[in-house]
Amino acid sequence: MEGQRPSVGNGIIGRWKTAWASRNSVKTFTIAAFFAVAFSLFILGGRQRNLGGSGTCDFPAVFNFGDSNSDTGGKSAAFHRIPLPNGNTFFQKPSGRYCNGELIIDFIAEKLGLPHLSAYLDSIGTNFRHGANFATGGSTIQRLDARMFKIGYSPISLDIQLSQFEQFKERINERYKEGVNSNIKSKLPRPEDFSQALYTFDIGQNDLDCAFKSMTEKQAIESVPGIINQFAQAVKRLHNQGARTFWIHNTGPIGCLPFEVLDYPQQHENVDQNGCLRSLNEIAHEFNRQLKDSVIQLRMQFPDAALTYVDIYSAKYSLISDAKHHGFANPLGYCCGHHRDNLCWRKKTSNGTEISATPCSNPSAYISWDGIHYSYAANLWVANKVLDGLVSDPPTPITEACHRSLNL
Repeated sequence: MEGQRPSVGNGIIGRWKTAWASRNSVKTFTIAAFFAVAFSLFILGGRQRNLGGSGTCDFPAVFNFGDSNSDTGGKSAAFHRIPLPNGNTFFQKPSGRYCNGELIIDFIAEKLGLPHLSAYLDSIGTNFRHGANFATGGSTIQRLDARMFKIGYSPISLDIQLSQFEQFKERINERYKEGVNSNIKSKLPRPEDFSQALYTFDIGQNDLDCAFKSMTEKQAIESVPGIINQFAQAVKRLHNQGARTFWIHNTGPIGCLPFEVLDYPQQHENVDQNGCLRSLNEIAHEFNRQLKDSVIQLRMQFPDAALTYVDIYSAKYSLISDAKHHGFANPLGYCCGHHRDNLCWRKKTSNGTEISATPCSNPSAYISWDGIHYSYAANLWVANKVLDGLVSDPPTPITEACHRSLNL
């Protein structure tokens, strides 16, 4: 007992009892600690499962929103068919894509074990069982106004794409309630798929391009918060529809697009070491910074959702900066068409005869396919960089994008 001195005769026995008691105390503490940790891990594991757990996600469908960087046939179906040589390298026919082959959205579908997404607006050969693509070439986050229409952007802006999605979902639910035969069901997503699907975004480039063409640089910078706010509203709108997993691409280095470089005066102070336009890339950086901040805020607002911010800019600029090392030619060159004369996505009429643009002999050597859009080979390189989570926040592979971080 504390404060009681043991007798000399009982000294050894007393020390032995004290040691035994200490060992028992340590043992008891160790066992208690073990169970406490085990219980904590059990609770944490349960929380992780509620927040998405770990391991591969089983996405039954993908719903995509965007512009020509992820359009798999929307604009082609709605306005004019994109002719050969577009699609020639991979599809061996016009595919509705502004590319000679696959886009990053195609590689996303493949990575998830799903077929390529059918364009929502395409009425021929569509199958929406594993999702739909609402992206259309020329689309913007902002709703089209007279200024943007004059420049030539698509009227199918992001809010219109969302309206199309909402109608699509509503009609799917109606069909299932009414009862549909197995043949129709095989081409439609199930009502429960909408909450389990992956929602992807690749849009914003045209908003910035429009700002460059119609505003001063200062005005263009000042327009960014409004654009980002409209994007955030789109995510909230989808969340209200039950969407829970978002994969959000930022905008690429638009100052490195060959057509942009050709359009702007070549002032030495405005050109970086790769020949890209600093002023355009700076506003792209500002757009991306504010987009990332918005994604962080959305995570806090919707803790039941998983939002992955994907730094497409870094991946693309890395490729451009070290093009030769990766097997590409001049990063500011392009394969198909001629600037403002014989565009790769439009047939030219000469003496009453329609003439398609002539591509280069080796498209895989070019980062840019047509001066604005990336080539099949470049899209593959970028996809390999981003789909494994190498440039994402959080650094999560797309196959695990349904999991929410505990550190929101």
